[in-house]
Amino acid sequence: MTRITLKDVAARAGVSYQTVSKVLNKQASVTAETEERIWEAIRELGYRPNVSARNLRTQSSNLIGYGWQRSENDAPRPILDQFLYSAIQCAEDEGYHMLAFLSGEDNESTLGLYRDIYARRQVEGFILADTNEDDPRIAMLINEGIPFASFGRTSDDWNFCWADVDGRSGMRQIVTHLQARGHEKIALITWPEGSRAGGERESGYFEQMAQAGLPIAAEWVRRGEHAVNQGYQLMNGLLGLPERDRPTAVACVSDELAIGAMNAALAQGLVVGQDMAVTGYDNVPMSEFLFPPLTTVKQPIQEAGKAVIDLLLRQINGDPIPQKNILLEPELIIRQSS
Repeated sequence: MTRITLKDVAARAGVSYQTVSKVLNKQASVTAETEERIWEAIRELGYRPNVSARNLRTQSSNLIGYGWQRSENDAPRPILDQFLYSAIQCAEDEGYHMLAFLSGEDNESTLGLYRDIYARRQVEGFILADTNEDDPRIAMLINEGIPFASFGRTSDDWNFCWADVDGRSGMRQIVTHLQARGHEKIALITWPEGSRAGGERESGYFEQMAQAGLPIAAEWVRRGEHAVNQGYQLMNGLLGLPERDRPTAVACVSDELAIGAMNAALAQGLVVGQDMAVTGYDNVPMSEFLFPPLTTVKQPIQEAGKAVIDLLLRQINGDPIPQKNILLEPELIIRQSS
């Protein structure tokens, strides 16, 4: 198969090969007619740039690193999938591709991987997700001046680029909705301590409950891993409370936990949405097809992916960053489960 070159494209378009190169690299000042003629020649000939030669010339890998962390119990993570799809799509629009690698088994080996991959210039920077309080990856990347941007936050006094969804707002919307439906005993099923996203959602629950003057019993706050079976077990614990102490509504920090909670309520003969309200968080694709359909919070994940890539590429290219921290607003989706 004969390889099409820049000179072939230039001959077809009637311009110099230097002009074709500059158009491809967005460095040329040519008329719209000339640029269209060049792109038409590229399409007709099926020209593909020599990536290795370009990388050697620009001293750039045009790759972005992402450390893949295995989920607890291999549970599916549709929100992370949506974020990565958006981020990869936005990166490719700018001429970059994603290099995924498996994180180490402990913090030390994980940090070593990030250092080595960047030192070898296999990537120009990193995007992160699944952030936690005092996240060691973020601390290392800040200290060593490695470009990165995060989907999610960590310690408030750390200065770095991140985009996140306002978990406090989302859970405040949930509590406000449940109160408007007449509920005063509202329980919370959440993740173990240390999760930044979980902490934000918990804060929204506590803040709105306090603002509404609603009581919070210690036994109403239940913690477990991000899995359906955990939601089932934790809801059984709530339903095992004496009837006078039992909540009438349960807010869950994820749809997976809510699905388990709903099934536990149904197994004990309760009608979800009437005898017991249950809400989730994330609006995973199956949430509207459950029985009953699940009230939940929809996150602007596509916007988050775009924002994280933009923040990273601005660092890589040395462009100004007008806003290093981007907090996006979620949307309450009300369905029959509440």
